Amino acid sequence: MLKNYKISEPFFEYGPKCYMYGETLLKMAKGLEKLAKKYKVDVVLDIPDTEIYNIAHNVDTKSVHVYSQHMDSLEVGRGMGRTLPEALKAAGAVGVMLNHAEHKLSIEEIEKAIKRADSVGLATMVCADSIEEVKAIAKLAPNILVAEPTELIGTGKPVDKAYVDDVIRVIKEINPDIKPFPSAGISKGEDCYNIIKAGSSASGCSSAIAKAKEPLKLAEEMIAAVRHAYDERVAK
Repeated sequence: MLKNYKISEPFFEYGPKCYMYGETLLKMAKGLEKLAKKYKVDVVLDIPDTEIYNIAHNVDTKSVHVYSQHMDSLEVGRGMGRTLPEALKAAGAVGVMLNHAEHKLSIEEIEKAIKRADSVGLATMVCADSIEEVKAIAKLAPNILVAEPTELIGTGKPVDKAYVDDVIRVIKEINPDIKPFPSAGISKGEDCYNIIKAGSSASGCSSAIAKAKEPLKLAEEMIAAVRHAYDERVAK
């Protein structure tokens, strides 16, 4: 876990996968920056490596946390076609996503990658697709643990409260410093509201926003819901 990494709760994550790039992605990033400041909700933007330098140097990275979508654990030197931790840091990334359902890693590689990320100053947001994998990854101390049942990703069917409760309980029992982020199937503001109200540190979305006719409009609906739900939760 990167000890000096700070991100405010609640936060929102948008992962455009490979739907957006170039000027389209830059426009989206600048729009998300405005929404982050408007609603006082930090945004994690995990993007293709080719876009990191351009985005990180054109947005306020205190509001928009630029993450890579993947990282390898290799050292400086040989490694053709691999993603070097130091290179991500130099490009402007503040963190990295690991073990997404579309780029699965072994537990051994996740452990190595987290240690390498810590050593170069990159926060880690690691995905898990089952409660058993949540347990295994929590023991490796990432900064953020995204618990997404693979079968729900991109379906528009969000996880239920019982799943959220289980994920948060398991993570807190193992390492209370990890930010729990149970998610998957998020397609509208109501889904984000329910996830945050149930106790998650964050909510997020990929495909629904990326494929929306008005991506920023949907993003605002979701980010506003995150803010509203969190304010209600802490007011109790």
